[in-house]
Amino acid sequence: MGVSGSGKSTLGALLAQDLKCRFLEADDFHSAENVAKMRSGQPLVDEDRWPWLDRLGETIGAAISAEGAAVAACSALKRSYRERLCRAAGTPIAFILLNAGRDELVRRLGNRPGHFMPVSLLSSQLEALEIPAPDEQAITLDAGQPPADLVRAARQWLGLREKMAS
Repeated sequence: MGVSGSGKSTLGALLAQDLKCRFLEADDFHSAENVAKMRSGQPLVDEDRWPWLDRLGETIGAAISAEGAAVAACSALKRSYRERLCRAAGTPIAFILLNAGRDELVRRLGNRPGHFMPVSLLSSQLEALEIPAPDEQAITLDAGQPPADLVRAARQWLGLREKMAS
């Protein structure tokens, strides 16, 4: 989880590959209306997000039921969004917040030509971001760390053993 440009998709894809489970990109679950709204520079409101979070959460739950695990990259900016995902999934979800400074996020977003999320919406995401509370199943990692280090930290936090070198 995290704001746009924090590295959610990179970490998520690598972690899913490492765990040999399904990777779900939350961007793929947005309605055409949501994408058009963001592309035009308008931030989404909660009413825009509820169906999106429900679709993603249901798919996470189905993947976990069928395969035992799943990894998703989703902003999940507010506690209410994280709770909604868990309810829709029908199972607890562990959240990894990737934290990065504004300058780094702007740099990363500037290097994503063609993505529907413009740099102009970063401020609204940063304002909406609610750092997970101590009672949530979540950890914060430094998004500036190399992706392989983030995968190791995520696996360690999730209680998984490192792969043995062959």
